Amino acid sequence: MKTIATARITSSAPAAEFFARWADMATWPEWNTDTAWVRLDGPFRAGATGVLKPKGGPEVKFVVATLEPGREFTDVSLLAGAKLTFRHLVGRDRDGRTTVDVEVTLGGPLSFVWSLILAKGIRASLQADLDRLNDVCTSRTEVAA
Repeated sequence: MKTIATARITSSAPAAEFFARWADMATWPEWNTDTAWVRLDGPFRAGATGVLKPKGGPEVKFVVATLEPGREFTDVSLLAGAKLTFRHLVGRDRDGRTTVDVEVTLGGPLSFVWSLILAKGIRASLQADLDRLNDVCTSRTEVAA
């Protein structure tokens, strides 16, 4: 597996708010600018499958590989000859704020081809998408307070 991009934020929003946004996949296009739509086939849990449509690209099947609410959410897109993995780790800093780290990796026999196609765009948008997600989570927390 090769890491192609990473991003990090620190937030006043609780970890549960990030997991609520990730679970509500139909709203991903609101903060993920590269995504046209996402459909999850069943409940948000480890092993769940779905389909997403990147803007300008073909539909892609994915699986929720890991889901530990409050700690980790990992989804794996199943590409021809490769797997594109988005690992989201949630924690707390010394001041009690929520931290979210995202690592995107690519592996498989055709990963070099997919890296040429996808890596530059993912690197260009990952931090901005995580920042937008933080804005959504923070504003939802402020409204609820």
